[in-house]
Amino acid sequence: MSEGERRLAAIMFTDIVGYTSLTQKDESGAMQALEEHRRLLRPYFASHRGREVKTVGDAFLVEFESALDAVLCATAIQNIIHDRSVATGVTISLRIGVHMGDVIESGSDILGDAVNVASRIEPLAEPGGVCISGPVYEQVKNKVPYLMDKIVNPRLKNVSEPIDVYRLTLPWARPQHSESTVSLLDPNRIAVLPFVNMSPDPNDEYFADGMTEELLDRLAQVKSLKVIARTSVMSYKGEKKKASQIAKELEVGTLVEGSVRKAGNRVRVTVQLITAGTEEHLWSSHYDKDLDDIFTVQSEIAEKVAAELKVHLLDSEKKTLETKPTENTEAYTLYLRGRQLVGERTEPSFRQALGLFERAIALDPSFAKAYAGVAASYVSLTMDGYDPYERTAPRAELFAKKALSLNPELAEAHATLADVRFLEDDLRGSEAEARRAIELNPSLPETYDLLSDVALMKEDIDEGVRTMEAAYRLDPVMPRVVGRLGRIYFYIGREKDALQHWEKTLQLAPADTFRNMTEYYLYKGDIEKARECYSKAEELEPTNRWCTWMRGFMAALTGDQKGALEVIKEIEARWLGATNLNDIAFIHYALGDLDSYFAYIDRATDQHTLRYAYVLYCPLFGKAREDPRYQFLLGKLRKLNAVP
Repeated sequence: MSEGERRLAAIMFTDIVGYTSLTQKDESGAMQALEEHRRLLRPYFASHRGREVKTVGDAFLVEFESALDAVLCATAIQNIIHDRSVATGVTISLRIGVHMGDVIESGSDILGDAVNVASRIEPLAEPGGVCISGPVYEQVKNKVPYLMDKIVNPRLKNVSEPIDVYRLTLPWARPQHSESTVSLLDPNRIAVLPFVNMSPDPNDEYFADGMTEELLDRLAQVKSLKVIARTSVMSYKGEKKKASQIAKELEVGTLVEGSVRKAGNRVRVTVQLITAGTEEHLWSSHYDKDLDDIFTVQSEIAEKVAAELKVHLLDSEKKTLETKPTENTEAYTLYLRGRQLVGERTEPSFRQALGLFERAIALDPSFAKAYAGVAASYVSLTMDGYDPYERTAPRAELFAKKALSLNPELAEAHATLADVRFLEDDLRGSEAEARRAIELNPSLPETYDLLSDVALMKEDIDEGVRTMEAAYRLDPVMPRVVGRLGRIYFYIGREKDALQHWEKTLQLAPADTFRNMTEYYLYKGDIEKARECYSKAEELEPTNRWCTWMRGFMAALTGDQKGALEVIKEIEARWLGATNLNDIAFIHYALGDLDSYFAYIDRATDQHTLRYAYVLYCPLFGKAREDPRYQFLLGKLRKLNAVP
């Protein structure tokens, strides 16, 4: 196009909120933040067919041929910046404005009223938000999943003609959805439902589960997608619920479902993509392949899902999707069996999984995911109280590092190494590895959960809540995640939020919810209500360790000293090693024996098994925090964890 000619274009303006103020306070830090901001945004312009026209200070001017491309690019940028903020704690935010109109070519620049209007729309956006003009709205109103609210009497500086402006409601600002608004759920928030095993041999169930998990992992590599975690989707295995109901419960806009039939060395995979609101099948296909081609099938499905959702894959994402984890199909099937066993979360299943992962490594010593599986199994044995920290943590670290030497960008290996560092009281190392894992795969709820632990250990309550809420959004049906978020709300004094959360999640995670409510009513002094909740929790999960120590705790509170001491003996007999120290300490606290409480808590601290959330935050132990010995303990914790 020759200079001076006109064309129709969509114009996007971005601007960093508060950048001038940041420059005045810390010029060097501001420049570093600006460079990071530019590095982060530029790939999204290219992947949405945008042309970066120029930068103006901290602002970008970007041109698109399509209004839809411009809006999808704007929302993708705000989504990734929001996720990055949750993962890293860095809270730089943008405002983005989009307009469509005539522009005039002027060298490498563009001029015209459309550019001016876009620059005036941008300041109307909320920090982290997007505003669009009326012409853009008309082009995209039936093509994007976001609510768009018209701004009343928008004031655009130096723009004389009235222009309609709309504000988009992005996912994290979206109110709770009713049945009638399921269609407004974000289509890029996606759940892969458990694939149905159609194989003649029911023992091949592991392969269908593995296919579900592997496809979930591959889709999670696409950073524009929010993928619900395995633990939540597996709860729907065998369920006959409608797609719209599942979508509402998981707050997803898109579902993937399918089936797998494995017979000998042949595999038939059927898959379909469903939109939540209408239950319409956006796409379906089937694949008949040799087992050796299963990775190609997974890659094709992931790329097709992304294409149907109009997500433009970055070159790095496409490369990751097409990378085979191993060339050995027998090693791969052993790995899938191991993953299924880890998901069962019992001591025998963890130990069986270890053996399968080790056999996979023997068949393919370059299989990085198998090494990561060994490392994760060792960590689980420690965290669930089956093996002592001293035995398993070094082994987990060894195998995680081996996995990373084979594949430095393997998110699950970084996540496991973050767990190991946390067990070692290395908070800085744990946080660094966790943030690297999330950078590689933003859909890791366990790692957000760990970051919450790290933040709360550092006494950063706001960050602890924010990262736990991020874990909950990715794993909204997982009992541990559901329970922990409600417990954190209660522990930090947000009782109204805790009660609302428990009301919402009682059907999803009843045992965890009743455990939390037992503690809440004990704190409130309502012993009868606490006993009622305890009975329900015990009925649902009688072997849970919480049931044992809480039985002793309540006995002590109600004056049954003999019963409380008998529970302590029971704990000592049933659970060997340092993991029982906290349980015994809590009962001694309820008996009024603070000397014993602090003695056991101190030993738990030395042996890396302290249940810090109870000690630092639980209202039930408030009197201990008034004791001078608590400050000594706090200092010891800060020194161990290198917290200033």
